[in-house]
Amino acid sequence: MAPQRDWYTTDYYKVLAVSDSATDKELRRAYRKLAKQYHPDSNPGSEERFKAVSAAYDVLGDPEKRKEYDEVRRLGPLSNLGGFGGGGGAGGGAGNGNFNFRIDDLSDIFGGLFGRGRQQAGGRGAPGTGTGPRRGRDLEAELHLSFQEAVDGAVTTVNVTSGTRCSTCGGSGSRPGSSPVMCPRCGGLGVLNDNQGMFSLSSPCPECQGRGTKIVDPCQTCNGTGLEQRQRQVKVRIPAGVEDSQRIRVKGRGEPGANGGPAGDLFVVVHVAAHPLFGRKGRNLTLTAPITYPEATLGGAITVPSLKGPVTLKIPAGTRQGRTFRVKGHGIPNGSSSGDLLVTIDVVVPAHLNDEQRKAVEALARTLDESPRRHLGV
Repeated sequence: MAPQRDWYTTDYYKVLAVSDSATDKELRRAYRKLAKQYHPDSNPGSEERFKAVSAAYDVLGDPEKRKEYDEVRRLGPLSNLGGFGGGGGAGGGAGNGNFNFRIDDLSDIFGGLFGRGRQQAGGRGAPGTGTGPRRGRDLEAELHLSFQEAVDGAVTTVNVTSGTRCSTCGGSGSRPGSSPVMCPRCGGLGVLNDNQGMFSLSSPCPECQGRGTKIVDPCQTCNGTGLEQRQRQVKVRIPAGVEDSQRIRVKGRGEPGANGGPAGDLFVVVHVAAHPLFGRKGRNLTLTAPITYPEATLGGAITVPSLKGPVTLKIPAGTRQGRTFRVKGHGIPNGSSSGDLLVTIDVVVPAHLNDEQRKAVEALARTLDESPRRHLGV
C-alpha cells in the first residue's frame, strides 16, 4: 500500500512506548495495555489518545505495513529525490554538477507528500489526488463476547453507524437528474499551482476543496456530501482463541471511498467477559484448586474442571501452597493443538476444629520435633 501522510510525521513506536526492534508479542502487549488505559468507556476524554494508539497498532501490528513504514522512516520523506550527491548527468544542475534530479521530480514528491497534483508542461493539467479515487475512512466497533465464545470462536454481527453511499443520489452528491460540474477555478484539476521561480508548488483548490468538481444542485438527502449516516449490521467472523482487546480487521467494511476509490476497513475491538473459574495466560487456562491439609501432606488424586470436562490430577505427598501443575492439552485451542491447563494449589487450613480433630492435630504436632523456622536462627 502507499505510505500515508502520517507515516512521515508520526513515530508510531513512540506512541506505543516501544523500541523500533520490538517483537510482535511486545507490540501486542503494549497496545492492549494502552488501549485499556485510554479506552473512552473507562477514561472519558481520552478518545483522541485511544485513536492514536489504535492507528499506531494498525500499522505496526501488520507485518507488511510495518515493513513499509520502517522503510519510510529509514529513507525520510525526501528519499525519492535519489540523493543530491554524485556526479552530474542529464538534467543535472549547472556548476559543480552535484544535482541529480529534475524539478518536475521534486514537484511529484511534494505532490505525493501533501496530497497535491502538479501542472504539466504545455499547460495541460494532470489530475491531482483530489480528483482521483480516494479510499474510505476506517471505522471501529466494539464487540462483547462470553469467555466460551472467545475460546470457541463465533460468527456474529456488529452494529455500525457510519456514512454510507447516499441511496438517493448514489453517492454523486447531486440531485437526481443533475450532475456535478467542473470547477471553474482549477479547471477540474483539484489543485492550484503557485510558481516560485524554479519551483512550482501545488495546493488544493479552495473553491472545490480539491475535488475538481462542484455540486450546483445538491441532493436533499445527503446535502451534497454523497453520504448519509445510517446504521448497518456487519457480519464478523471471530477466530477461536481471540483475546481480550484484540482487534479484528474486516476488510472493505468501513466507509465507502470517493470517486470510485475502495472502501475503508472495519476494526472490531473484542472485549471478553471473565469466567467464574478460569483465568487465561495466552493459550493456557489457569485455575486455582483448593485441597485439604491431609491431601497436601499425604498426596492423592483430585478432580478438577476443564473446558473439556472433569480431569484427574495426581497430587504428590508434601505438596506446598501455591505449587502449579500442568495438564497438557486442556487450554485454548490453536488450530490442531491446544494450550494447557495450569492448576495452582491452594492448601485450605481449617479455621474451626472439633475436639477430635484438635486432638489429632496436637498428636501430629508432638511428633514433629523439628521446627520449620530453625534456619531463621531464632
